[in-house]
Amino acid sequence: MTDTQLLRRLPHTRSFTQVLGRGLLVFLLTVQGVSAFALITLGVMLTKFRVARQAIAPLVRQQIARAGVQLLPMFAFISIVLGLLVIGQSVALQNRIGAVEFLGNIMAVVIVRELGPLLAALLVLARVGTAIVVELGTARAMGEIESLEALGIDPVHYLVVPRVIGMALGIFSLTVYLIIGSLVSGYVWAFIQGVPLLPGDYFNQLAGALNYMDFILLALKTCGFGFIIAIVTCYHGLAQPIRVEEVSRATVRAVAQGTIACILLDALFIVIYLAI
Repeated sequence: MTDTQLLRRLPHTRSFTQVLGRGLLVFLLTVQGVSAFALITLGVMLTKFRVARQAIAPLVRQQIARAGVQLLPMFAFISIVLGLLVIGQSVALQNRIGAVEFLGNIMAVVIVRELGPLLAALLVLARVGTAIVVELGTARAMGEIESLEALGIDPVHYLVVPRVIGMALGIFSLTVYLIIGSLVSGYVWAFIQGVPLLPGDYFNQLAGALNYMDFILLALKTCGFGFIIAIVTCYHGLAQPIRVEEVSRATVRAVAQGTIACILLDALFIVIYLAI
């Protein structure tokens, strides 16, 4: 049993200071554990990059399909709805103040920089991240991880690295897909509402509102989201000894911590956007 699990199983107390202190200790131990697990994963990725490539490459492609291709229908629907929501709210305001020429700028800032990447990351966390915790947690509880170690197979290299790479590439691809779909559907909804804006003017506004740094930061942010989600979910499913009945609670903790970590990373990129 780890220190974090021991703290969670201590008898409950009504003292505010003890509850606060226990929560702070659990938080610090979780950050320490996730950080150490992330460093171990990075070390394995660098030192075993060419090891067992014929076995790892199919697993990476499987995770890319799982965190990317299989979610395309859902993201197509989300992109249409997202374009409707943003355009529906902004067009009503812009018609009142006569600022239709800023429609492309609003779509670029809201969709490309902020809402698109974060929404894609949270959807993948809810859809794929939970499945990762359940799979790895059940495998750990049933002793399958120890069986891999007995065969001389590194569980991090075999189970975690493909998920990290697949999650990062999957979220990046889905974010691009979501952004393009939202921008196109946004103009369609604006056209339906009678906004006097030609397609050329709309896309010129988008091009004028974006620069090369937006695309670089978008790639870094989405890959960062994928890395964080994969590390957090794999940590809660693999790095801690758990019983089968604890898998559901580990899944809830992984989703909550992954959401907080993604929001914090997004806040960091907001600071970067304001600085450049």
